[in-house]
Amino acid sequence: RLISEKPPGSYWVEVSVVEVYNNEIFDLLAKDSCGKVFGVKRDVVTTREGKSDVPLLTHETVENASEFLHLVNRGLQLRVTHPTLVHAHSSRSHLVVTLTITTVVFGDNFSTLWEDEQTSQRLNKEASCTFPQKMRDNKSTSSSRASSPAQLEATEKMKQVKTRLQLVDLAGSECVGMSGVTGAALRETSFINRSLSALADVLGAVAEQRAHIPYRNSKLTHLLQDSVGGDAKLLVMLCISPGQKYLTESLQSLGFGIRARQVQRGQVKKKNFPVPSKGK
Repeated sequence: RLISEKPPGSYWVEVSVVEVYNNEIFDLLAKDSCGKVFGVKRDVVTTREGKSDVPLLTHETVENASEFLHLVNRGLQLRVTHPTLVHAHSSRSHLVVTLTITTVVFGDNFSTLWEDEQTSQRLNKEASCTFPQKMRDNKSTSSSRASSPAQLEATEKMKQVKTRLQLVDLAGSECVGMSGVTGAALRETSFINRSLSALADVLGAVAEQRAHIPYRNSKLTHLLQDSVGGDAKLLVMLCISPGQKYLTESLQSLGFGIRARQVQRGQVKKKNFPVPSKGK
């Protein structure tokens, strides 16, 4: 609904899908030279602004929910799974799907740039040159033409506002005695439990408003730094078993949820832009 209310050509939506497997980050939308999709190892860094970022991460542009779900399913096919005594298709990694909406807005003269339909269409056409996908598609033609003064003026007034939604499917904590894993799967269990413990430590530190938050103790927490410690809204859903056999694991999951609930957020910082109105 929010996207449909925006003027045509004033936004684009990008999707990335990664998994955190054995404390390593893998890009599940990356392609080889033949166009085949396969997981490529990436790294997470902290930018100068203090935000987490994954250099060279693949971002696919989508136009609708169907295309978004197609990319998610494509990533799920590459996610590492392994059968255990508890689950026949046990996830051995954490999956992070990031949806980024970039909106093009204009500066001080934003409200006056939409006085009529002709001006609106002109700016939409000029703004399209800043879109990542369209820029790649039209690179050969746009480079041979000089920008007009009107295009340069419109570009200078443009600003980009990014909104990000992260959907995270955490691998569940695992008791070796219950799952019966050995060998490589046992090593996977160790990394899963350690990363979940690191996330619980981060949530506890944020809840207690400590001076130091141990984001870098795990690739998972480093990757989720902006979502956990920024000004975003955080929603945690727990999957537990009603069976008496798994009471210990259920209580551990509920304890994790309690820590997440104790996190207190400050006032969300929101940028308000004037609503464009069309003149007669």
